[in-house]
Amino acid sequence: MSDSFVPVARLTDLAPGEALGLEVSGLEIALVRDEDGGVHALADICSHDDVALSDGDVEGCTLECWKHGSQFDLVTGRPLQLPAVRPVPVYPVRVDADGQIAVDPEHALTGSAG
Repeated sequence: MSDSFVPVARLTDLAPGEALGLEVSGLEIALVRDEDGGVHALADICSHDDVALSDGDVEGCTLECWKHGSQFDLVTGRPLQLPAVRPVPVYPVRVDADGQIAVDPEHALTGSAG
């Protein structure tokens, strides 16, 4: 089994409560560090209005779209606040002992699971 994780940043590049827009293997991905320090990766396009989620605000374990206020769960990608009703894909994240963050762009998970 091949390792499909791609190094994208260092933990020191992303403060708690911050989001960073990246291109990973041709995909636009929002790398997010929640307020507790957990690191998440999700598609960087709001499912409601096709704008960058990484420009929004991190609140707890959610990312709020700056344009219309839709909120997405960082773990599941599910929308928690209208107007968005469709989930965004989330991607597996690995943080190595030396602080290197890697994302697996080949194994997206959808936000449809509970």
